[in-house]
Amino acid sequence: MLTKLATDILVVGGGTGGTAAAIQAARRGAQTILVSEFPWLGGMLTAAGVSVPDGNELVPWQTGLWGAYLRELQARQVGGLSHSWVSLYAYDPRTGADIFARWVEALPNLQWLRGRVPLEVLKQGDLVTGVRFADCEITAKIVLDGTELGDLLALAEIPRRWGWELQQEFNEPSAPKEFNEFTQQYPVQTPTWIAYLQDFGDEIAPEIPPPPNDSPEQFAGAWEGYGLEKFLNYGRLPGGLFMLNWPKCGNDYGEKLQRLVESETARQEFHQEAIWHSQSFARYLQQHLGRRYGLARGVFPQIDSAFALHPYYRESRRLQGLTTIREQDILPLPKGCVAPLPRGENGEVSAIAVGNYANDHHYPGPNFPVRPKSMRWGGRWTGTPFSLPYHALVPASTDGFLVCEKNISVSHIANGCTRLQPIVLNIGQAAGMAAALCVERNCQPRELPIRQLQTALLQDAIAPAAVIPLLNLPPNHPQWLHWQNYYLDRPEAYPLDGNCPDNTNFSSEVETGKRYVGILRKTNNKGYSFQLTQSAEKKKSWALIATRPEVNRKLEGCREGQKIEVWGECNEAGGWIVAEKLEYI
Repeated sequence: MLTKLATDILVVGGGTGGTAAAIQAARRGAQTILVSEFPWLGGMLTAAGVSVPDGNELVPWQTGLWGAYLRELQARQVGGLSHSWVSLYAYDPRTGADIFARWVEALPNLQWLRGRVPLEVLKQGDLVTGVRFADCEITAKIVLDGTELGDLLALAEIPRRWGWELQQEFNEPSAPKEFNEFTQQYPVQTPTWIAYLQDFGDEIAPEIPPPPNDSPEQFAGAWEGYGLEKFLNYGRLPGGLFMLNWPKCGNDYGEKLQRLVESETARQEFHQEAIWHSQSFARYLQQHLGRRYGLARGVFPQIDSAFALHPYYRESRRLQGLTTIREQDILPLPKGCVAPLPRGENGEVSAIAVGNYANDHHYPGPNFPVRPKSMRWGGRWTGTPFSLPYHALVPASTDGFLVCEKNISVSHIANGCTRLQPIVLNIGQAAGMAAALCVERNCQPRELPIRQLQTALLQDAIAPAAVIPLLNLPPNHPQWLHWQNYYLDRPEAYPLDGNCPDNTNFSSEVETGKRYVGILRKTNNKGYSFQLTQSAEKKKSWALIATRPEVNRKLEGCREGQKIEVWGECNEAGGWIVAEKLEYI
């Protein structure tokens, strides 16, 4: 007999977006049930093993639940977050999973049900009313799809996309003009079943056995152009751990990707092959690195604890929503550094989440070329800032339903930058807030006034979230809220360089980390080299980078050969010092 439950909001899927949606909805006061398949919450950021996340690395983008998550990690992660060179933030996934679990457990109006997968979506005509699981049936006023592959979209038979769109559909500059063997072989970006290596030091690590599909020859050249040490440092984590999420002759797996949406049996077949593929890659590495390195122990909560709980999916079924995010919506404006603000039918700004990552596509073999969306800022390359529209979360013809993961209404091409972990966390936050507001107003998601949602996100009492990308305003700036609202009301005044007027002399700089004294040298493409003159560091020349707008301004104003003092942390893997405060001498 099925247990029957009723709630205001039901979130299915405990991934990055689903976890954020449930937390935000409950914090707003709605009775919420979160149903997850796995014992960890957080999806890509934890259970899928991507604990070296990409995107939204600059302080102005560290808002909402993403900013709150980073601050928790910085306070709790022993050894700090500067370990790898692929990201500015590297942490033990157990730390991240514990943060999300504690956030959920602190909310008495949020019930978390583990170990369940959806079997049926309940509907009355075009209205979604609930979801059936093996042992329970849950009805809700608003249902959110937070699954990794958009499973509720399929169960509810909501119009959705899977695969490529041709250039003629959305006029995207990088889309193919016709389908071909490549688009057929790789309908979506390839997933990765992430595994963790461990440095066992003086201990001899257990030999990694060969899996049934072991084929070491396919990994030849994996670290060509990098060297073994730099290759390992790509995903270096605290405690002698190494994340294996390597695209070049690595453990991305793309064999017969259509199986992911054909049937549960076909999906499990793919999963097993993907695990074996990562095991084969780890074995190949051990054979070259020696038995000092082996599969990690006790990272994830299962017997094979070196392997993530589920694949790192880069793409899913995608909703056909009231609006669709296209490539041109995330590219920089002509002569600008920012993408255009999204607008609704009546011209109002519809932005509800901010991202900035480059448009990164993963396929085996040669890279697939897309239009560049990057800029030089703070001494390093970063992505063009963009905002996502609310109506990309809302189905075109189904009520009682929102999406909150990689399953938003986005083209295959644009998905390359909307799929990243920080923005999905903030997509989930926006979806959870929208669902709670719909319950409060007794309205459907398509009827929700966008400005009310934006105001709720901007003024959230715990994790206020930006909706307008502004490069020169950190979230603790006294005029942050004013300028967010200003450009919502006056989108035509939104600056092409992403910098609003600021005469406050406010600074978010902090004297944290070590103090360094040295000479600044300017390199090509607005880069900076820092020659240390007073430091205990053996290495005397470092790249100098910044994530704070005030430090970036000072770097731009430095003279060649200027003597400066800097507070920050050095990252040996990346060869850089992140400057948290800078003073001229």
